[in-house]
Amino acid sequence: MEKKRNDVDAVRDKIQEVDYQIAELFEKRMKFASELAQAKKEVGEPIYNKNREDEKIADITKNRSNPFVVKGLEEVFIQLLSISRKYQYHLVHQRDRYIENYFTEVPELVMFPDTRVVYPGVPGSFSEMACEKFFGKETDHYSVVHFNDVAMALNNGDADYGIIPIENSSAGDVTGVYDILLENDVCIVGEEFVKVDHCLLGCKGSRIEDIETVFSHPQGLMQCAPYLENMDVKQISVENTAIAAEKVAREGKKEQAAIASRRAAELYGLDILAESVNFEKNNETRFVVISKKRQYTENAKKVSISITPLHEDESGLLYNILSHFLYNNLNLTHIESVPLPDKPWVYRFYIDVAGNLHDPAVRNALQGIRAEVAEFKILGNY
Repeated sequence: MEKKRNDVDAVRDKIQEVDYQIAELFEKRMKFASELAQAKKEVGEPIYNKNREDEKIADITKNRSNPFVVKGLEEVFIQLLSISRKYQYHLVHQRDRYIENYFTEVPELVMFPDTRVVYPGVPGSFSEMACEKFFGKETDHYSVVHFNDVAMALNNGDADYGIIPIENSSAGDVTGVYDILLENDVCIVGEEFVKVDHCLLGCKGSRIEDIETVFSHPQGLMQCAPYLENMDVKQISVENTAIAAEKVAREGKKEQAAIASRRAAELYGLDILAESVNFEKNNETRFVVISKKRQYTENAKKVSISITPLHEDESGLLYNILSHFLYNNLNLTHIESVPLPDKPWVYRFYIDVAGNLHDPAVRNALQGIRAEVAEFKILGNY
């Protein structure tokens, strides 16, 4: 047994010696990478050249018979080349005209006496609450029916700012909102959080045992799913929780109810049949403020981006993209994947990262990511 233990220790010593050699060679390679970065900058050559990297990996792995070694070398050099790129981006500090051309840093959001804000739904909605919480009750604000109508109002010049829900703490991302941000020429310039406490609302004199159908926004229904399942009622989605309340009040049927706020009950003259029916008591919805103006404040703390990978089947692709944040000491706070409608099993990613667009580390990370993906968009810094 003692001899076997000595054999193990001897092999470990040999491995450690090789590891030291690898570390020395890695440091030497990074030195050459820095020289290459400067040379590329002088001749205007991009840092990332996928074809060249693929050729290098193919050359390194050719004529090797052990499949495990081949696969291992592929993974090692994919990561090695990725690290080398990040090091080169860090050294070169190329001027990022993407941010300079599309975004303006301002001390604070511009507000005038005639500034107009648009929100989805009707008075009494959580969107209106978010609007008044962010902008104040005195700001001129009005409602539209659909989320996409908010973006259209901005596009048409009917409003200066819009506010829409994007994420709920218990039900997740609000369906379709990321697509609205991507497909319209709008920018996130702020965010607001609203505590969501849902109530079951019915017509005057109605009782819980009378209810057969409940209306609400899909998120409202999801946030109250256990309660509604126990009621054994039909659930119907509408555009907004307050619209559901308005519908129940207008139609006056005692077998109908809405999932909405206490404020909606007051506005539309409904009875509160049950309070706090959402399953998560610390239920909160995050709203984003959007504008046609691509601006960010000097104290903005979060950057939202959208990316579509260049080669979705490449090994370690998502890791290589996200590691740009790691190598720049940035904190990734949220990531969401959405399938592309015209490409099965191919995804677009929406990412939030802590930071400000004037921060060199943020610019460095975003510049590297932009060079390595098929589609890239900064949704806002707020």
